[in-house]
Amino acid sequence: MRIELEKRAKISALFSILSPFIAFLLTIIFGGIMFALLGKNPVMALYSFFVEPLSEVWSLHELAIKAAPLILIAVGLSVCFRSNNWNIGAEGQFIMGAIAGSILPVVFYEWQSPLVLPLMMLMGMLGGALFAAIPAFLKAHMNTNEILTSLMLVYVAQLFLDWIVRGPWRNPQGMNFPETRSFAADAILPELIASGRTHWGFAFAIIAAILVWFMMRYTLKGFEIAVLGQSERAGRFAGFSSRRMIWFSMLLSGALAGLAGISEVSGAIQQLRPVISPGYGFTAIIVAFLGRLNPLGIIAAGLVLALTYLGGEAAQLSIGVSDKVTRVFQGLLLFFVLSCDTLIHYRIRLVWYRFAETNTDGSR
Repeated sequence: MRIELEKRAKISALFSILSPFIAFLLTIIFGGIMFALLGKNPVMALYSFFVEPLSEVWSLHELAIKAAPLILIAVGLSVCFRSNNWNIGAEGQFIMGAIAGSILPVVFYEWQSPLVLPLMMLMGMLGGALFAAIPAFLKAHMNTNEILTSLMLVYVAQLFLDWIVRGPWRNPQGMNFPETRSFAADAILPELIASGRTHWGFAFAIIAAILVWFMMRYTLKGFEIAVLGQSERAGRFAGFSSRRMIWFSMLLSGALAGLAGISEVSGAIQQLRPVISPGYGFTAIIVAFLGRLNPLGIIAAGLVLALTYLGGEAAQLSIGVSDKVTRVFQGLLLFFVLSCDTLIHYRIRLVWYRFAETNTDGSR
């Protein structure tokens, strides 16, 4: 017996809409089972994971802070994925954007000007885009697999960040801790609301999602992305260049990841450290698929995944579980999202092997 996936003749529009909600419900159910196996009350555990983080005003601000980089990165990834370019290295582009944008407040810290912050944002976008240009060049001109190259470059970026904050950029007044000097006031992203820590990075994320949604829905470039993503051959007949699309999608994705990186460093952390991300670049892949690769859907998905970070922290304090629970929830969610999408497009078919009966003399 073997299992085959047979493409459905007609895809259910209803289940296509309900798929993310079904995946989220299954994640909660299996998450409750996991808590029960850990000896915890599932109801109380799920309450501390998904409800308790939303009970205070300050936690809502933290939710927006964690959602901002997820949304920004996922919006860029949605363009890549819909054009059939698989940028898996957004985490590295996030880090390199943070490093590039931090040149002014770390190296030229004495320069105080209203221009510092806009230049930091632009340099962050440029740093992320240039780092994404490496796998883009390798794919466009050498036919290299962008999944491998972009993923491997993540480790290069992480090690480079670790080296630079322990070496040339270490704060001379920092008592030998591996961190840069704190950013000056002109280099800190201001708060959106005076009552909390939510900074302008969240506004950048919402604006980017709306602009990319408009591009995908109402412009020729959006049509080009859709056509090349579904059929490169059809795109060539329409006069579209797959090579130019590789460059466009990867550079846009890298720029948004770089903007997310410098926004996180300037708004939330306000200095560079050896670790500036809990894995936003990888979690954003889940956000992109949970949002159905739709920039507006990604806004809601980003808030949901940001809630898993806050919930993991709350669950550690309230019920005493490991912080790895957050990763388990995110992994379950990705598994169920992909499983639901697969079953919407394909049906499972069991194929049974039939063996002819053989007589004792070897004849059939």
